[in-house]
Amino acid sequence: MAFCPNCGTQIADNTAFCPKCGKATGQASSGASAAAPPPPAPEASYSAPAAPVVAAAPLAENVAGMLAYFTIIPAIIFLLVEPYNRNKFVRFHSFQCLFVAVALVVIDVVLMILAAILHIIPVIGWMVTAALWPIYSLAVLLLWVLLVIKAYQHQVYKLPIIGDLAEKQANA
Repeated sequence: MAFCPNCGTQIADNTAFCPKCGKATGQASSGASAAAPPPPAPEASYSAPAAPVVAAAPLAENVAGMLAYFTIIPAIIFLLVEPYNRNKFVRFHSFQCLFVAVALVVIDVVLMILAAILHIIPVIGWMVTAALWPIYSLAVLLLWVLLVIKAYQHQVYKLPIIGDLAEKQANA
């Protein structure tokens, strides 16, 4: 067996082209046996200054935007950690997640007060309250799924009031 002089891949004897890199091996006409593998790369010198390292995001921005909607913790982390805190797409989805969380807390408090008032009315109030919470929970779940899917599809989906606030904060 021989080795490709370009990439070092082991190839069959008398092979004209390397199957890995596609370059000519120069062995098709020669009857020589195996060529030596290429020498190892020289070790890096620690005394020489290296080129500046550009911080690359470990996650694609659509994945980071999607993950921002999984509770408020990733949204806060993305707003604090580089390079995500400079990416407008990730910042928008992080701020929109935070604003949606605040709005849902306000809606929860209003619905609790409404449920307490409706519990005063005997049967009708109890039935309305019993139907109110599952419908509200389903609506929140559907909103969350919509936001996650839109972020993963790399779309900026703005909710009516909250989206404008998030866009303003993301561009600031």
